[in-house]
Amino acid sequence: MQSSAVFSLSPSLPLLKPRRLSLRHPLTTAASSSSSSNLNDLNVSPNVVSIPSLSRRSWRLASSDSPLRAWSGVPSSISRSFDTNRFKTAATAVPESADDGEKSGKLTKMLELGLLFAMWYLFNIYFNIYNKQVLKALHAPMTVTLVQFAVGSVLITVMWALNLYKRPKISGAQLAAILPLAVVHTLGNLFTNMSLGKVSVSFTHTIKAMEPFFSVLLSAMFLGEAPTPWVIGAIIPIVGGVALASISEVSFNWAGFTSAMASNLTNQSRNVLSKKVMVKKDDSLDNITLFSIITLMSLVLMAPVTFFSEGIKFTPSYIQSVGVNVQQIYTKSLIAALCFHAYQQVSYMILARVSPVTHSVGNCVKRVVVIVSSVIFFKTPVSPVNAFGTGIALAGVFLYSRVKGIKPKPKTA
Repeated sequence: MQSSAVFSLSPSLPLLKPRRLSLRHPLTTAASSSSSSNLNDLNVSPNVVSIPSLSRRSWRLASSDSPLRAWSGVPSSISRSFDTNRFKTAATAVPESADDGEKSGKLTKMLELGLLFAMWYLFNIYFNIYNKQVLKALHAPMTVTLVQFAVGSVLITVMWALNLYKRPKISGAQLAAILPLAVVHTLGNLFTNMSLGKVSVSFTHTIKAMEPFFSVLLSAMFLGEAPTPWVIGAIIPIVGGVALASISEVSFNWAGFTSAMASNLTNQSRNVLSKKVMVKKDDSLDNITLFSIITLMSLVLMAPVTFFSEGIKFTPSYIQSVGVNVQQIYTKSLIAALCFHAYQQVSYMILARVSPVTHSVGNCVKRVVVIVSSVIFFKTPVSPVNAFGTGIALAGVFLYSRVKGIKPKPKTA
C-alpha cells in the first residue's frame, strides 16, 4: 500500500506530514486524546501517519550573536514546559534570598539594640556603685560632680578633635537657649550626688521613681497639658509606693530625701524647658551633640561654685589628711565619671533607635536593675514593707510609661 508524502518545512518545527491516510500509531492516539493543544503546537492534523522510528527534530535559532543550537530530541512542548518551570524556580528564588537578607538585617539590629541596652544597664550599675564608694569616703558632692563633668568634657573634646563625632557649629542664639537646660542639668546631677552621699543607692533611686509625678505637675503648670485619667491612675501607686518605702527605710534622713526630690524637680524642669524654649535644631545638633554641649557648659557653671563652696578637696594632700587612699579614690572617681558619661551617651543612642515609650520602659527596668544590684553589693538591709513599697512605686512607673501616650478621645457634638 503506497502513499504519497509531501514534506513541508515549518518555521519553528519541520515535520513529515503524509496526507489522506488515517493510520495512527497507538502512541500518537494517546497523545492526541490527552491534549489537543499538543496537536496544535506540532501542526499535526488528525489524518496523519506518525512514524515512531523518526525522532522529532527541530532547528532553533538563537540570538543574532550566538551560533545555531545543535539537534534537540526533546519535544518542543516539553522543552517549553521545562524552560517555564526553570524560569519560575529562578523567579521564586529571588524573593527567598531577599527575605533571608531582610531577616538577617532585622536580627542584626535586634542584637545591636540588645547590646546597647546591656551596656546602658551595666554602665549605670558601675556608676552607682563606684560613685557611692567615692561619696562615702570623700564627703564633697560638689567636687565629685565637678570631676564627673570634667572627665566628660575631656572625652567630648578628644572626640571632636579626632573627628570621631562631627563638631557642631553653634550660634549665640542657640547657646542662649541651651543655657537654662545646662543650669538644671547641673543642679540635677549635683542633687543626686548629695542624696547618694546621705542615703543608700536603693533608696535614692526609689525616690527618683517620683520623676513622673513632677513631670505631670510641671507640664500642667507651665505647658497647660492636662493629665489623662490613665496618667493620674498611674501616679497614685508611684506616690504611695515611695511614701511606704520612705517610712520603712533604714538609712532615711531628710537631707538625702530632700536632695533626691530636688533632683526630680530639676531633671523634669529640664524636660519642660526643652519644650518651652524650643531649641532650634539642625543636622549638626542632635541629642548626643546637645548633651555634649550641656556637659561643657555644666563644667563652666560648676567650677566657680565648687571652688567657693568646698574649696579644693581633690588634691592628694587633702585626701590623705582625711584618711583615704589617694590611688583608690582617684581610680574609683575616674571609673565613676567614665561610666556616668558613657551610660548617658548610650541612652541617647538607644533613644535614636526606639520610640520614647520603649525607652521609658527600658529606663524603668534599668532602675529596678540598679536597685537590686546595689542592695546585693552593699548588703543593704531591706524590710518587707520597704520592698513592697519600692515594688509598688516601680510598678506605677512602668504603668505610667505605658499609658502616658494615650490621648483622650475628642468630644463629639
